[in-house]
Amino acid sequence: MSFEKRLSSALDEGEIVGLVSDLVRIPSHKACKDRERKVAEFIFRFFGENGIDAELIPIIDERPNVIARIRGTGGGRTLMLNGHTDTVPPYGMDDPYSGAVREGRVYGRGSCDMKAGLAAMMCALVALKRADISLSGDVVFTGVIDEEFKSEGTEAVIQSNLSADYAIVGEPTELSVALGHRGLEWIDIVFEGRAAHSGNPEKGINAISKAAAFIRAVEEQLLPRLENRTHPVVGKSTLNFGTIHGGDQPSSVAGHCVLQLDRRYTPNESLAQVFKDFEDIIQDCHALDPSFKASVVRNMDNMATMDHLPVFLEEDHPLVAALVEAHERVHGKPAALSIKSGWTDASLLQNYGGIPTLNYGPGSLARAHTELEYVEIDHLKPAALVYALTAVKLCGPAAERDKKGR
Repeated sequence: MSFEKRLSSALDEGEIVGLVSDLVRIPSHKACKDRERKVAEFIFRFFGENGIDAELIPIIDERPNVIARIRGTGGGRTLMLNGHTDTVPPYGMDDPYSGAVREGRVYGRGSCDMKAGLAAMMCALVALKRADISLSGDVVFTGVIDEEFKSEGTEAVIQSNLSADYAIVGEPTELSVALGHRGLEWIDIVFEGRAAHSGNPEKGINAISKAAAFIRAVEEQLLPRLENRTHPVVGKSTLNFGTIHGGDQPSSVAGHCVLQLDRRYTPNESLAQVFKDFEDIIQDCHALDPSFKASVVRNMDNMATMDHLPVFLEEDHPLVAALVEAHERVHGKPAALSIKSGWTDASLLQNYGGIPTLNYGPGSLARAHTELEYVEIDHLKPAALVYALTAVKLCGPAAERDKKGR
């Protein structure tokens, strides 16, 4: 019997659906007392019940990563399957933790981003064990904390020197092979004014007005340049004005203002260039208006110690080839190639861990973080099967003499 048939027989769609529902029913966002701990403990127990070696590794305030491994016989390459155990808060969702199954979908916060990916990866390891498929290399599962904020879970994996030759992050891609994504930087532009009574506004310097001048300059000078900074894999650079806060009350000239930006940049740009673009505009504004004072401040709320750099792999990379081949065997047609519009831990694994990494997972990013989050059930078993077949391809089936000696 082929590897594909053995693995498919070892995977039960109902079991995977139930697993997604169970994970959704365990809240794991920043407002929860234990954050991701209960989800990690659930995953740890699941692996133990299925005879797979696993451990819980505390990272921050007893919030653990969960690491599981199917060990090979030796001599093969190691594949890491990575997914985050945290979600964003439910915000305005009705019944966010129901895990309800209806109309071919599983509903609830995290169903798409990314407890479906976690469940598929967990079941891929279980299928390899149940099908008694012995590999030369290891398959490692890393369920990590904090991806929605500072990615401290994946940073810890990298700093632990847990090695792998390849990695797949199970973020929702609609089962397309995402070759990469842009870098992400949050930047604060801090404007300095001088407060005064609004009855005598000429005695003050209005920081909000200076912010408006800066925004106009960015729109007129920088945005047209960004349109031309494209990359053949990850696309074009973008900039978004996210928030603005200034002044104290309506009857005072605003003495201060902070504009927060989201900047997505391509491999064609350096991080230094991203900051220089804004510093140049500040200099230009000051040259036109000597009262204009502003500074560029890196916003550290979305990162720990590692820059959130761009990441991509070329189409001819062995990891791309293996994942595309596995997808085609499962679906009977080639996998679509895509890019991620959002940032993911793939960047850290590849740029800092030195592990070639792709995103591939069930669900659509269009459903992530929404008030009606769900994942399609018909994505789940195929995703698990693709992960398992990719492991067989990359880690290599063990030689017959190794199998007999186990």
